[in-house]
Amino acid sequence: MLDSDLLSPGRILASVSINSKKRLLELVSLTLAKKNKELNSREIFQSLCTREQLGDTTLGNGVAMPHGRINGTDDVEAIFLRLLNPLPLEAEDGQPVDLVFALVLPTRCSEDHTKLLASIAERFSDTDLLEHLRGAADGNELWQLLANPHT
Repeated sequence: MLDSDLLSPGRILASVSINSKKRLLELVSLTLAKKNKELNSREIFQSLCTREQLGDTTLGNGVAMPHGRINGTDDVEAIFLRLLNPLPLEAEDGQPVDLVFALVLPTRCSEDHTKLLASIAERFSDTDLLEHLRGAADGNELWQLLANPHT
């Protein structure tokens, strides 16, 4: 499912305790900026918030895919978080979110980026995968599940 350049074991947080959408987006921003020194956490945060204002990025089934566009990179950056306590976000199905796949994309978003977002959303519609992700023991097991196209 995932190119190792997009998501690696170091970009998976298995037991995140967070209490609001704002704190979630701040953590995503800080973590992505820490993983890539060319990125600015403030710019990432503002981009994610701007996108959320356009419309909620929950996918249903307890999954959210916050994403935004930023200057200064030609690469897609991603992080996966499994929350200890689900957040009550504005999901259409009313389910709180406990699985988060966050991305930042280059400002010049291509058709390939649009296809990437669609393929990630499709992958996270697999209820068997979601069940396995929720039951995974740690970040390594999460990585194995996400990297395996057959789970």
